[in-house]
Amino acid sequence: MDKGSIRKAAEWVSSSKSIAVITGAGVSTESGIPDFRSSGGLYNRQTNLTTPLEEVLSHHFFEQEPAQFYTFYRKNLLRREAQPNPGHVFLADLEKIGKKITVITQNIDSLHQKAGSSKVIELHGSTARVVSRNGTVYSCEDAVETETAMYVGREWVRPDVTLYDEMLDPEAIRQSIKAIGQSDVLLVLGTSLSVYPAAGFVYDFNGDKSILVNKGRTGLSYPFGLSFKTSISQWAEAVKNELA
Repeated sequence: MDKGSIRKAAEWVSSSKSIAVITGAGVSTESGIPDFRSSGGLYNRQTNLTTPLEEVLSHHFFEQEPAQFYTFYRKNLLRREAQPNPGHVFLADLEKIGKKITVITQNIDSLHQKAGSSKVIELHGSTARVVSRNGTVYSCEDAVETETAMYVGREWVRPDVTLYDEMLDPEAIRQSIKAIGQSDVLLVLGTSLSVYPAAGFVYDFNGDKSILVNKGRTGLSYPFGLSFKTSISQWAEAVKNELA
């Protein structure tokens, strides 16, 4: 990583009052959670599935083939043992020193909250929660799992995550756009910017201090002020050292 660029990133973060952060799967891979599109991601792994991944993770498939859905979900998406890595901790530490941080995440692992971030908008829900048919939300720790279903008491529940053919929460989108529009620094961490609406959120940023950190290519042509092709943890540690 270029030291001058790291120094400038640290200066932007240090002088900021409000930082909006868009995070994707690349933030959590170092916590042992697979992403979707990299060479080692879920799309490219050898599985016993005969059905496309997007269909397996759809509401329709969930209703029609619950046993297959839950088997895949438990094996590949449910990572209760995962712990925050230096990237998650870096964002939480910025909040501790008085920065207003809003994390807008596409991840469903709740590792930002585990690290200590208090303002997290989960665009796609969380595996830490389950929800009933009438919309009551429970902790996943309250749920009893069978091969084909999950229950809290006698009430049927499902993971509180957004499946492929379901709509995102409009309020989460509204809050995300508002937070980005009001921030003076935008961080985009560990995402290929190929999934909407999150990819389009960068255009709601009104400032000129935008930073992209991602190992792979991005699917969006956006003029970031600074760009780093490295791991989130390495970048976070480098900026942290400059801030010290």
